[in-house]
Amino acid sequence: MTRKGFTVQPADGGLIVLLPGLGAVSTTFIAGIHAIRKGLAAPIGSVTQMGTIRLGKRTEGRTPLIRDFVPIVPIEELSFASWDLFEDDGYTAAQKAGVLEPALLDAVREELAEVRPMPAVFDREFVKKLDGSYVKSGATKMDLAKQLIEDIERAREASGAARAVMIWCGSTETFLAEAPVHRDLETFEKGLRNNSPDIAPSMIYAYAALKCGVPYANGAPNLSADIPALLELASANGVPVGGKDFKTGQTLMKTILAPGLKARMLGLSGWFSTNILGNRDGEVLDDPGSFKTKEESKLSVLEYILQPDMYPDLYRDLYHKVRINYYPPRRDNKEGWDNIDIFGWLGYEMQIKVDFLCRDSILAAPLVLDLALFLDVASRAGLRGIQEWLSFFFKSPMSPPGVYPEHDLFIQRKKLTNTLRYLMGEEVISHLGEYTLETRETSD
Repeated sequence: MTRKGFTVQPADGGLIVLLPGLGAVSTTFIAGIHAIRKGLAAPIGSVTQMGTIRLGKRTEGRTPLIRDFVPIVPIEELSFASWDLFEDDGYTAAQKAGVLEPALLDAVREELAEVRPMPAVFDREFVKKLDGSYVKSGATKMDLAKQLIEDIERAREASGAARAVMIWCGSTETFLAEAPVHRDLETFEKGLRNNSPDIAPSMIYAYAALKCGVPYANGAPNLSADIPALLELASANGVPVGGKDFKTGQTLMKTILAPGLKARMLGLSGWFSTNILGNRDGEVLDDPGSFKTKEESKLSVLEYILQPDMYPDLYRDLYHKVRINYYPPRRDNKEGWDNIDIFGWLGYEMQIKVDFLCRDSILAAPLVLDLALFLDVASRAGLRGIQEWLSFFFKSPMSPPGVYPEHDLFIQRKKLTNTLRYLMGEEVISHLGEYTLETRETSD
């Protein structure tokens, strides 16, 4: 269907999902897809699979499933390829991650074992808590990028898929500020050839994907495709990009609670957050550099939602603190504690306590699916560059230059569904309502 120049091409042919990092999130995602295909489980948490979308007026009663409304690739036509610095196949990696029960893993063992990672592009300067020998070697970072490009083309050909998307599921890299080498594509490619220390492995993956015309999303908070050089490449090659940092756990709760408090004009004096987790992500975040990257992502959420400059009496003096603690016995079952100090009418103080015992990879896996499918839709619609309508899935969403990112979960959701309506030739929904307009006209 068309609208104002947009045509969403049919989802003909399969889609291969390329996953840098075959750890807890990737293996939980892949195992889940195979379990769903076999009728062993339901795709709970997936907007594309379980979500509906209202079309037209409420009186029309049109609320199809999103997957029936938008030409989305069926999960039966997904295939997978990955890179990792450990040589374990998907089944062994899933066992070590310890997210899924043995009985479920055994039911999809054959399919998981077929996923054998390719050697990773890895630099311990960017992830100090991990070390592995299953890595690529090359004289320059450009050599590594060319090897990734070859991997992408080989994996796409071997799968028989018509298209590909890449979702970064690797570890959080150490904090990196935007540098001169990132300012444009020509300078960035020169930096690849000269082994610039300001080019991280995730940037090399993003570069390779975009050179191949493959949409890219970053599920971690580190600087990756969100630099001018790679956004220039995405625009030039007509490739959509999204990110960053999968919205799971504690930050998901913040983007649900904070908009509600703001909507009621309730004040906040303090929000203290601490986490304990014991998976590979927790181990990586035990390094101060990687933690700073994650901290920046987590801290920005409240600032943008609450807009303290606009509401100084309510949020100007908010004290926001985030802590992450590595605790191996917890494995992938993260626990997030929040102490929220609020105040209401006449300044009287109140408190909210949240203890969220979550399964991080269980929350992240459906996001990988939705991002892969929506990025493919964006690509087939001819969209390019930053896909702000996918902010719903990220802790630290990308936004165009000069525009602040939207963190309010409910505004993000409205933007997501209105974009889908727009692409498919339906009217966007304002929620003003016909009855409101009729009443006003009558009273006038």
